Parts: sequence; C-alpha cells; structure tokens
Amino acid sequence: MATNNGPRAIADISAGTILATVTIAVPPERVFRALTAQDQIPLWWGADDMYRTTSHVADVRPGGTWRSEGKGADGQDFHVGGEYIEVEPPHRLVMTWKAPWDGNNVTTVTYTLEAVENGTRLTLRHEGFGQRRDSCRDHGSGWERVLGWLGDFLSAEIGARPPSVFYCRMIPPRPDFAFTLTEEERSLMNSHADYLRGLLREGRMMIAGPVADPTGPWGLLILQAGTEAEAQAVTDRDPLARSGRGFRYEILPMLSVIM
Repeated sequence: MATNNGPRAIADISAGTILATVTIAVPPERVFRALTAQDQIPLWWGADDMYRTTSHVADVRPGGTWRSEGKGADGQDFHVGGEYIEVEPPHRLVMTWKAPWDGNNVTTVTYTLEAVENGTRLTLRHEGFGQRRDSCRDHGSGWERVLGWLGDFLSAEIGARPPSVFYCRMIPPRPDFAFTLTEEERSLMNSHADYLRGLLREGRMMIAGPVADPTGPWGLLILQAGTEAEAQAVTDRDPLARSGRGFRYEILPMLSVIM
C-alpha cells in the first residue's frame, strides 16, 4: 500500500522564504480540491488544541478572493485572506496571504502538485517576509503542522470507496434551443458555464460541453461524485436547473472508466 511521506518545512529567514513539502497517497485532483473547495478547508485545517478553521469562502479564479475564519485555542476569533493570482488545476495554485497577526503584511503562497508513484508530492513556497525573521520562522513551523493536518485528513480516505463517475445529460426545454436562445436564456447559459468552471476547479467535473445531436443539441457533463444522490445535488445547483425554465438533467452511473 502507498504510504505518505510526512511534512517537512524549512524557513530561510535570511531570504524571507519558506519551503515545505509532503507526499500524500491520493491523486493531485483530490489534493487540489482539499486546498480550494469551500466545504473542504474547515474539515481539516486546524486542531482543537491550537485553532480551528470554521468557515472558508473562495472565488477560485485569478483575481478572485478567499477568506478563512475560525477560533483560536483561547476562544478568540481570527481570520486570514487574500487573492488568487494563478489557478491551474490540479497542479498549481498561487495566492496572496494577508493576516492580522502578521501585521496585515502581504506575502505569497504557491502550491505545486506533482503526480508521483505513490500519490501526490505537494510543494509549498511562502515568500515575501523580508526582514521579518520571527514571522518567517513561526510560519515555517505553522506550515509543517498544516500540511500534516492535510495529509492526515486525506490519508483517512485511503481504502475508502473511490468517487464514482456519472454521465449527466442536460436536456434543454426545446430541440432547437441552441439556435433560438433568448437574451434571458443566453444569460442563463453564461451562469451555467461559470458554474461548470467552478466544478472543474474543485476537481468534480471531468469534462463538459454541448453535443451535436442531429435531433437537437444537448449538454454533456461527466462528473465525479461519491453517490448518485451527491451527483443529483450537484446538478440541482446548476443555474439552469434552478431557473424553472424547463431544463433538466438525466443522470446515469458509469460502470467503469478508462482515463
């Protein structure tokens, strides 16, 4: 069975830079989702005897912002946030980091995810501390703990049933829909596309796009989800499905997948 290589972090206080790494026995897509999805961060970032992240809001795209909030071991509220600079799922994520406990100085965090034989090698680079040597040193030990929490969280999934793959067919309200869009429907399609891009960033969507069926175009979505109910919940949140304009999804589980 694949094993994890524990987290290691080095703080170069003269350069104001931290380099940390961990190897986790899950694919890069799963690690990327754990680092970015709003419903994932609060599940693993923190420990009850230190601090616990309770909420995370993220617009995962270049220029989008993120913010985490939580409570320290002393019961005091805290927050940290920033802006995404580069988003290249599932291999690279670059974002700024701004925390009140660090004087609201802006630093930069870069995650690099590389597929290796036993899972994913995650390398983190946190730079921009300048001459704030104590802050650099403290963040170095902090990142080693954080990557340990991430590794423990994802390791608990090893041996569990892997996500299933679902064929989802988005059926429009009329056969000639693709050729007779109203302005309102065109706006809905833009929202639909933004929603799908979010699923891609989270590692849930494998592929999506319109199919040129001679009887009338329709939308294809290949989705990873734990259960059919979870897949249904994902499609139910699609702006098209919520619009009340006659769009509907047909969902079928795939028996096997080669990819």
